[in-house]
Amino acid sequence: MTKNRASSLLSTQFVTALISTSLVLVLLGTIVLFVLTARNLSNYVKENINVTILLNDDISQGEIESLQKSLEEQQYVKSLKYISKERALHEQCVDMGTDPSEFLGYNPFTASFEIKLKSEYANNQSLDKIAKQLKATQKVMDVIYQKELMNAVNNNIRKFSIILLIIAALFTYISFALINNTVRLTIFSRRFIINTMKLVGASWGFIRRPFLNQGLLLGVLSAIIADAIIIGVVYWARSFEPEINTVIDMQVMTIVGISVLVFGLLITFLCTYFSLSKYLKMNSNELYHI
Repeated sequence: MTKNRASSLLSTQFVTALISTSLVLVLLGTIVLFVLTARNLSNYVKENINVTILLNDDISQGEIESLQKSLEEQQYVKSLKYISKERALHEQCVDMGTDPSEFLGYNPFTASFEIKLKSEYANNQSLDKIAKQLKATQKVMDVIYQKELMNAVNNNIRKFSIILLIIAALFTYISFALINNTVRLTIFSRRFIINTMKLVGASWGFIRRPFLNQGLLLGVLSAIIADAIIIGVVYWARSFEPEINTVIDMQVMTIVGISVLVFGLLITFLCTYFSLSKYLKMNSNELYHI
């Protein structure tokens, strides 16, 4: 029995099915990776849009610290940076190469807070409410944010997400069809063995068991190979562009790995089960005409 099992595992047929299924799972895993990366990338873009709170010139240091503490406690704030009048003037001098205070006779800039929002609040509806609330705060002169940019970012992300989901659904269907054909061809070549087992009185459950076990084994091994390929490619890409870590983190890789394993087990099991059922329902004469 062990010898037969080893022979089956090492057979050309099993290896061919293993390679084919692994490549298809790589495709599925890549789609999952793209979907998750697109989500993280959209969050990354949203969370790097600045909202500037301009402060009155007569604001005291104590009022600045009080306002900063209040802002840090707000649920919509991801990060907060205070920019003094002097720092704003220095940054302008560095960027433009000129000092406006030299010909104006005074520092034209005001102290401000720069806020980066959490992604779920990075939309114009939420920002309008936040801006209205902040403008009502004492010592706040104005709230500035790029409304057109926010609209453009959200609209483009929405369109891209719809396109990506359609592509994901299409490739999932194609992947299922490819794995199904691979499994069906494997079982097709053994249809006469299945019929012989039926003729000697073996139950359908008894006949299915070794095929389903081999199908599950095929799914596990294919998923391991596919995960190894995907992880290897991602780490190779990270060596060239470390910023990839911001959108492809450990959580993403874990979800991709588990998804590939679940897809591998589920698809190979279902394909094996339904393909077997087809041949179990056939009589001996029908096997010669397919």
